[in-house]
Amino acid sequence: MPHRLLRAAVARVPGLGGWSDDPLWASFYDWTVEHPRAGGAIWRAGIQSDLGLLYRAAAEIGRQPPGAKVLDIPCGGGVALRGLRPGQGVEYVAADISQAMLDRTMDAARQRGVDDQVHPQLADVGDLPFADGSFDLVVTFTGLHCFPDPARAVIELARVLRPGGVLTGSALLNDRRRYAPLRIGGRAAGLLGPGCTSADLEGWLAGQGVADVVLEVSGAIGYFRGVKR
Repeated sequence: MPHRLLRAAVARVPGLGGWSDDPLWASFYDWTVEHPRAGGAIWRAGIQSDLGLLYRAAAEIGRQPPGAKVLDIPCGGGVALRGLRPGQGVEYVAADISQAMLDRTMDAARQRGVDDQVHPQLADVGDLPFADGSFDLVVTFTGLHCFPDPARAVIELARVLRPGGVLTGSALLNDRRRYAPLRIGGRAAGLLGPGCTSADLEGWLAGQGVADVVLEVSGAIGYFRGVKR
């Protein structure tokens, strides 16, 4: 069986739902991102992280030229769409294992007036249905820590990226002990996978030919960007 995107390794907590559905946590996460003032305060208080770094990372989408191809996985509720500009002329593939998430992403795309550029795709991050070198930009925001096999995910994300293309994203890192209760609770709820440390992530990227990696850690979250050689 292929590695299933966001497959729960343990039982779910009743009421939260799993990522293959539409868990309450996903709606809360989207709400915080779409409300910078309140959401920024929640991120600072809860995980000591600067939400502005997510906005800055997503802005790279808006710098892609007409004709560029972008992969966003897991697209979730479409928070990365804030980086996509109406009339930009790119092909934006929003991929997720959950049809409910894809539906939410398309709703968000219509609200932002960019739905003509967004193409929803059910996909497993461990076995992506795209040819090698298909995309100019691959983004994976708050996804790696949810995947059951993040190392395999990095292999696939790098595989579908063209040489010279950019891989960027964010992840809840395992480095800092103070956030261990958050990680333990997330895994018990079936929302988080094994995750990775900063060293793991940098090693996986280097192993796939992703160079010039910049990793900026903000509280519990690490933001990374690299270029495929």
